[in-house]
Amino acid sequence: MNTPRHIAIVGGSGSGKTWLAEATAAALASRAVRVSLDDFYRDLAGLPFAEREHLNFDDPAAIDWETLRRVFDSFQAGQPAVLPVYDFATHTRRPETRQVNPAPLIIWDGLWLLHHPWLRHRFDRRIFVDCPAGLRYERRAARDLRERGRTPESVHRQFHEQVEPMHRQFVEPQRATATHIFPSPPPPGALDRLLLELRSSLENLEPLLTS
Repeated sequence: MNTPRHIAIVGGSGSGKTWLAEATAAALASRAVRVSLDDFYRDLAGLPFAEREHLNFDDPAAIDWETLRRVFDSFQAGQPAVLPVYDFATHTRRPETRQVNPAPLIIWDGLWLLHHPWLRHRFDRRIFVDCPAGLRYERRAARDLRERGRTPESVHRQFHEQVEPMHRQFVEPQRATATHIFPSPPPPGALDRLLLELRSSLENLEPLLTS
C-alpha cells in the first residue's frame, strides 16, 4: 500500500499560502498534488443568502471537518478521494466534485490545518506563512474584489471585524506548532531551499513506495 506524506501550509488570509502551495505542487509535478481547505467550507444552500452573508467564515467551525477526515483517510489508504468544490460568491457547494488521486506528496493549504490536534499530528511538515497584517489586507481586498463579488466597504469591514480577531484567536497560535516558518514576501532563495528539502524527502520515500 502506498502511503503518501502530507504537508500543511497555514497562515492568515492573504498571507501567500495558496501561492506557496501552488508553486510547490507545480515544481514537484507528478510527485505532488494540492488540496485546499477552502473547498471544505460547509454548504449553506439551506440558508437564505442574506443570512449566509452574515456568518463568520473566519472561524474553524465553518469547515466540514468530517468530510476532510474522510478525504484524508482515503489518501492514507492509497485510494482516490472525492473532494467538494466550494463557491465563495454564493457560500454553497457546487454540483460538481473533484476526484483526486493520491501522490507521494500531498500539499494542503488553509487557515486552520494545525488547529485540531487530531489533524495536526498527521502532517509530516507543518509550514506557517508569516506575513504582515497590512500586506495580508491588501492581498485579500484585491482577491475578494476580483474573484468573490465583494465591495471595498464589505472587505474593509469584514477584515477588521472578523478576519483579524479570528486570526489572533485561531491562526496565529498555529505558529507555535509549525516545523517551518516561511516569510512572505519570501526572501531570495527561500522557495528553492524548501523545494530542495522536499525533493530530498521524496527521494528517500519513493523507494519505499515502489518496493
